[in-house]
Amino acid sequence: MRKYWLLFAEFVTITLAIVFVVSLVRPDWNPWRRSVVEIRESTPLDGMAPATTRATRVSSYNDAAKKAMASVVNISTSKRSRVPRNHPLLNDPLLRRFFPDAPAEPQASLGSGVVVSAEGYILTNEHVIESASEIQIALSDGRVFPAKVVGTDADTDLAVLKVDGPQLPPITFGQSDKAQVGDVVLAIGDPFGFGNTVTMGIISALGRNRLGVNNYENFIQTDAAINPGNSGGALIDTSGNLIGINSIIYSQSGGSQGIGFAIPVSMAKNVMEQIIATGTVTRGWIGVDVGDVTPDLAESLNLRSARGAAIAGVQDGGPADKAGVRAGDVLVQVNGRPVQDSVAARALISDLVPGARANMTFVRKEREVPIQIVIGKRPKPRR
Repeated sequence: MRKYWLLFAEFVTITLAIVFVVSLVRPDWNPWRRSVVEIRESTPLDGMAPATTRATRVSSYNDAAKKAMASVVNISTSKRSRVPRNHPLLNDPLLRRFFPDAPAEPQASLGSGVVVSAEGYILTNEHVIESASEIQIALSDGRVFPAKVVGTDADTDLAVLKVDGPQLPPITFGQSDKAQVGDVVLAIGDPFGFGNTVTMGIISALGRNRLGVNNYENFIQTDAAINPGNSGGALIDTSGNLIGINSIIYSQSGGSQGIGFAIPVSMAKNVMEQIIATGTVTRGWIGVDVGDVTPDLAESLNLRSARGAAIAGVQDGGPADKAGVRAGDVLVQVNGRPVQDSVAARALISDLVPGARANMTFVRKEREVPIQIVIGKRPKPRR
C-alpha cells in the first residue's frame, strides 16, 4: 500500500512541476486564463512591412486623381471698371459716390475648369467667367495661357473657353447616367486659390431639381467637399472619369457643409457640343408658363391623377397661342412621351427642334385635346 502511495505522490509532483513550467513559458495555453467571450482581433500593422503589403491594406484613389488632375485648370478673370482709373473726376468725393464699384486695380476671381479636348476647349461654369474682360487659365504644371469665351449657356450655368496654341491634356468622359447613389466620387478644383485639391465623398442623390438656381436642373448631389473656387471643376468616379461639373453648394457659412451639386456630364456634353458647333445653345419653346398639378388642382379639374404640367399662362402671339392652347389646360404628352410634372415638361419642350411640328396632348374640361404646335426658338434668358 505504501508503494502505491509513493507512486501517486510522485505522479502528482511531476504533474504540478509540468503545469508550473508551462504556465511560465506559455501562459496562453492555460484554459482558465482565456477570455470568457470569443473575439476577432486584427493583426497589428507592421510599420516595416514592404510597400506592396501596405498597399493591399489601404485603399487609395491616387490613380484616379492623378489621371484627372492634369485636366483640371485654374481660371482667373479680370473685370475692369468702365470708368478709367486715372479719370480726374474720380478724385471728387461727391462724384465718387456715383462710381462706388470702380476699382483701383482689376478685380480677379478664381474658379476652375476642365480640359475637354486636346484642341484647347475648356468647360466651366458660366458664373465663373461672367462679365470678365480678361481670362487666364493655369495648368497643374504651372503654365499660364490666355483664354477666350466660345459661348455660354445661362440656362444651365455652363460655358466653353478656348486656349489657342498648346495641346492640353483632355479628361476622359464618364457615364453619369449610370451613376448610383452611394458611388464614391472625387471633387477636383482650386478652392480659395490654393491649387489643385482633391476631396472625396459619395453621390448623395441624383436628379436634384427645383433649387431655383438654373432654368434646367438635373444635379448630382454629393458630400465631397466643394468650396469657393471649386466651381467649374471636375467630379470624377474612382476610375478618374468625368461624371459632373461642380457648380454650387448649399451653405449657411460660405464653406462646405457636405451638400454640393454638380451638373451631370451627359447634360454638359450636349451643351458643350452645341456651343462649340454654333457658339450658342438652341432650345425649343412654345411660349407657356407651366406649373405642377397638385392633388387639389387635380381634384378641381376632375383629373384622374396629379400628373402633367398645368398651363398657367400663354404668351400672346407665341407658338402655343397660335395653336390654340389656353391657360388652364394640362399638358400630359409631348410626341407620345408622358409628362410627369412641370420640370419634365420644360425638359421635353427644350429638346424639340425649332421649326419642327410637335404633337402634344392637353386635358381640357375632362377631355383630352390633341394639338399640333410649330416649335419656336427659346429666347435668350435674362439674368
